Amino acid sequence: MALEVFHKDETLQMRRKLIGESCRLFFSHDPVKILRARGQYLYDENGMQYLDCISNVQHVGHCHPSITQAAAAQMDLLNSNTRFLHDNIVQYAARLAATLPKKICVFYFVNSGSEANDLALRLARQYTQHQDVIVLDHAYHGHVTSLIDISPYKFRKLEGQKEWVHVAPLPDTYQGIYREDHPDPGQAYADTVKSLIEEAHKKGRKISSFFAESLPSVGGQIIFPTGYCKRVAEYVHEAGGVYVADEIQTGFGRVGSHFWGFQLEGEDFCPDIVTMGKPMGNGHPIACVATTKEIAGAFTANGVEYFNTFGGNPVSCAIGLAVLDVIEKEDLRGNAVRVGGHLKQLLFQLQTKHQLIGDVRGVGLFIGMELVKDRVSRKPATEEAAHFVRRLKEERIVISTDGPWDSVIKFKPPMCFSMEDAERVATCLDQILRELEDTHQKENCGKS
Repeated sequence: MALEVFHKDETLQMRRKLIGESCRLFFSHDPVKILRARGQYLYDENGMQYLDCISNVQHVGHCHPSITQAAAAQMDLLNSNTRFLHDNIVQYAARLAATLPKKICVFYFVNSGSEANDLALRLARQYTQHQDVIVLDHAYHGHVTSLIDISPYKFRKLEGQKEWVHVAPLPDTYQGIYREDHPDPGQAYADTVKSLIEEAHKKGRKISSFFAESLPSVGGQIIFPTGYCKRVAEYVHEAGGVYVADEIQTGFGRVGSHFWGFQLEGEDFCPDIVTMGKPMGNGHPIACVATTKEIAGAFTANGVEYFNTFGGNPVSCAIGLAVLDVIEKEDLRGNAVRVGGHLKQLLFQLQTKHQLIGDVRGVGLFIGMELVKDRVSRKPATEEAAHFVRRLKEERIVISTDGPWDSVIKFKPPMCFSMEDAERVATCLDQILRELEDTHQKENCGKS
């Protein structure tokens, strides 16, 4: 039996009454009511199609038939908790292990990225017997209390920084303290982490872990400078800590050339713990922590059982396996290389024409376009970025911003995003940029 579909105004009225106000909608001034989706396209209550540039959760495309069929078939057979022996969880773990360095070979399945990062924090502390954590400025690792504490993006708006949390500068070579003209920004930024460790040791504190997204997303679609991760890992290991790679936004082939974002650092770099989530289930809630036998062994040795009611259930693992199949069969990593590379080139071309575009960066289908008031001061163009979001919505393109000043237009579309989609986006961006330039020119003429 189909559920009743309300008129958009009624839905909005009921939401305002029943749902917490802090649970915000996209385009809160005029929300889009989406009733169905397929691939990289969303459809509103009037059947209007929108191009989705931001749903990295629906990794292989909205409502992919292979995923929905796998979910329905397994749900019709069995869905139980992981205390019953079942093939799906071990088959899925084996498939994931084949994508990771050999030493990352033990898996804990959970339901969300927040659960995964919270468990990673527990693993790190149990293994090292240390408390303190180093994170990057502007980082976001999840919504549970333990992760708000290690997410500057959140805690700066709340209770502030805890004594056991140490915040390193974001390795942003466009807006950061060491920029593209520095001879070795990777080393320079890594040395800021070394300094934090030394300061912590002077206070008698000990480092359990360094947490970082392999490509900082909320921080503004940042690509780490060469060598940064390796040097940071060396410093953290010397301090008795472990390196946690948060792949919740960037894993599962989004970077194209590699399956995981951390692999961009080279074959000789390997984290100690990897967390994964959002794209794993293509919208179904499944996440995971992967680690070494040594770290897992220390967690077992504490004598406390770890049990997750829904984590790794047969339906979730069937969906996870189907996602991996689609990534391979449809060559979505190759598509990320081709389409992401094309989109970046189109954005570079726009950058040569429009002064508002300060920087274009990214890899695969993880791309950021940073807007600035002028290229000398690099003052963030926050208002203009918000204008882009509104205007692109009018062109039926869904996009959003990120970065410390919400001045970075971010592209993290479903991996089936096409060349034609990239060209459509670039054409609309060019049009909006010309509109803004015409407006500014008229304003300046009026003043003179």
